[in-house]
Amino acid sequence: QVQLVESGGGLVQAGESLTLSCAASGRTFITAAMGWFRQAPGKEREFVARITWNGGITSYVDSVKGRFTISRDNARKMVYLQMNSLKPEDTAIYYCAADPSRVGKYDYWGQGTQVTVSS
Repeated sequence: QVQLVESGGGLVQAGESLTLSCAASGRTFITAAMGWFRQAPGKEREFVARITWNGGITSYVDSVKGRFTISRDNARKMVYLQMNSLKPEDTAIYYCAADPSRVGKYDYWGQGTQVTVSS
């Protein structure tokens, strides 16, 4: 079992930066792959970034490559999403998710945090 709580969302202007945090509880977190997803108004939820259990491999959707960085601190049970050079199209609710089986199946989700980027 993993509980996830996101924080760090807010309203920023285009070009600015924001860091999202995801606090996890539960022993399964340590061995779980973690991901960030987002859902914009009127759109389906989309994958943003993923990190393996030990942080060794990360992957990103093309639209955020070079701007976003996912990281994790297993000792603190935290996952982060550093977002730079934000664009209005990054506006969405951002969700943290856990993939305990490490096969791309996200079984646990947070409640989400709103990110709004003004132009």
